[in-house]
Amino acid sequence: MTAQRNGLKTIDITLVGMFVALMAIGANITTMFPFMVVGGVPITLQTFFCILAGALLGSRLGAISMSVYVLVGLVGAPVFAQFKGGFATVISPTFGFLLSYILVAYLTGLIIEKNGGKASYIVATLVGTAVNYIVGTNLMFMAYKMWADAPEGFTYSMAWAWMMVPLPKDIILAICAGMLAPRINFARKKSIPQRTKHAS
Repeated sequence: MTAQRNGLKTIDITLVGMFVALMAIGANITTMFPFMVVGGVPITLQTFFCILAGALLGSRLGAISMSVYVLVGLVGAPVFAQFKGGFATVISPTFGFLLSYILVAYLTGLIIEKNGGKASYIVATLVGTAVNYIVGTNLMFMAYKMWADAPEGFTYSMAWAWMMVPLPKDIILAICAGMLAPRINFARKKSIPQRTKHAS
């Protein structure tokens, strides 16, 4: 009753925790493949799990799950890329990507909620990926120019050139998420009457 009055059910809290864990796993795939770091930017599965959170949990809960993930990392848990964590991450050039996950999950879920069709899932996940790149890359460029130790001859074009390396992977994964999410949501909705009937 208390969880319902506060707007979060036990299953919601469980799903938030699950996506926080998935984000931590996706962030650290580079520990298995150290060469997957380009220009200081790790090639991760975080964007995939982020847009999947929005597509499966909806705008509100998806954004909450990403907010929890960022907060868990900021208080010191090693859940960010390369097992990093702590408040010092705020000055990292890649912190903009972490911040973008909250907006990405929210917008992905919102687009699906407003439309609901299968095509909207693909559109939503691609829009989410675009927002992640736009916000993250621009904030990364600002960080390098203002306080981070930028490579010699660093330019705005160079920042985007770095991001072109993981972009094909993220586009493919976004489409996969857009195809997978409606199937999972359909299976979840289909199972609800069965659980209710069993409980009664």
